[in-house]
Amino acid sequence: LAESPLKRILGSSEGFRTGHHQSFAMKPGVDRSAPRKFRESVRKGEFKGQTSGSVPGFVQANFVALPREHAYEFLTFCLKNPAPCPLLAVTEPGSTAVEAVAADADISRDIPRYVIHRDGKPREQLYDVAEYWNKDMVGFLLGCSFSWEDKLASVQLTPKNAQLGVNVSMYNTNIPNHQSGPFKGNMVVSMRPYKPEDIERVAKITEAFPGAHGGPVHWGDPKEIGIDDISSPNYGDAVPIEPEEIPVFWACGVTPQSALRSAELPIAITHAPGHMFITDIKDEELEILR
Repeated sequence: LAESPLKRILGSSEGFRTGHHQSFAMKPGVDRSAPRKFRESVRKGEFKGQTSGSVPGFVQANFVALPREHAYEFLTFCLKNPAPCPLLAVTEPGSTAVEAVAADADISRDIPRYVIHRDGKPREQLYDVAEYWNKDMVGFLLGCSFSWEDKLASVQLTPKNAQLGVNVSMYNTNIPNHQSGPFKGNMVVSMRPYKPEDIERVAKITEAFPGAHGGPVHWGDPKEIGIDDISSPNYGDAVPIEPEEIPVFWACGVTPQSALRSAELPIAITHAPGHMFITDIKDEELEILR
């Protein structure tokens, strides 16, 4: 088993790329009706669950919205922390459209569950945040690791959360984010257990998706990144780790919620962990082949 990449990653963003800087493009002639129908079902209140395994083959995205006066510093935060915050789209102030990644979408209504944060604390969960979307609100879509789960499944490396039909396990860590203005906090990671002999293949596959968090940030001892009890995730669902498996950790798009706690903004909106926005981008259109 190769050494964990943690030492290489700590204190540096060298070698990371952000989704917003990729030349990904949606190819013509591809049927993109499935994600559009899914978003319509969310908007109508017909689907309210977590989205792991939903609309296979299409890129899922984390979501953050905040007032225009804080948008530049949050944008800079994402560029400084591209592993947990790979930018896919940014709205114009007051707009809910993200035409570059999802035609006819409304990001104030097309996510199964939202969280309203006030003064850095989550206060309530809603299925629709249109009433909070004023002329100053700016929305951000960030890549999500759900986007490469199908790729892993296609080579018999299906993540255990997908096998069990549950949300992925997510944990707070002691890995510090690179600060931008009031936004700081620590990285949040997702975890999927694998056998040691499979980790090199898993890492290589996921590294090809820097717009979906890229490769692992750590594998092995959870205490090295500040996780004392691997059986009790901070977000999502616990998944069993068999004796022959070890936990593998990826940067996670819940990280902005850590940054929002430190910023203590009067208001901000995020997706509820595991309840993602589904774009019109095919997973392979986000893949970077080297």
